[in-house]
Amino acid sequence: MSPIEREIQQCLKTLNNGGTILYPTDTIWGIGCDATDFAAVDKVYLLKRKKEHKSLIVLLDEPEKIREFVTVVPEIAWDLLNNVDTPLTIIYPDAKNLAPNVIAADQSVAIRIVRNEFCKRMISAFGKPLVSTSANISGDPPPRVFKNISTEIINGVDYVVDESLDLLQQVKPSRIIKLNLNGEFRIIRH
Repeated sequence: MSPIEREIQQCLKTLNNGGTILYPTDTIWGIGCDATDFAAVDKVYLLKRKKEHKSLIVLLDEPEKIREFVTVVPEIAWDLLNNVDTPLTIIYPDAKNLAPNVIAADQSVAIRIVRNEFCKRMISAFGKPLVSTSANISGDPPPRVFKNISTEIINGVDYVVDESLDLLQQVKPSRIIKLNLNGEFRIIRH
């Protein structure tokens, strides 16, 4: 079994038991859990000391799966997803099939399709979307590298992925675009 496969198996065991993980995403290290499990999502909010009205990002492995979690996918979303070469988080209106505490007050949800091998394989094997939020206490700057993640975060999650899997290319948060049902959009973060 490869090191990536071993880590995926440990993550799956933790996620399937309602736990939280600290893992490398396609942007920065993130705190994650099952995005359909209210109690697991609540653990993430408590660890980050984050107010629930602040949204969390949901990661998926394939664009086609967006339809499972959003009532209507505006046509422009497909154009954006097909033509962007950097990590892009899109906020979609009218979320569904997710834990209520993942969905924003306006019923929207932020979704990013991951491209790196570790996240893609883990999400595919898990069969559900993952929460991803930066590995820091709310208000603190997101750590750029594993060694800058606080011990409070490391000790607060149920499983920490081996830091040798940190093969991040971006080392910065994703660009965020918010869509409405008419296909109009607004850039939230460059």
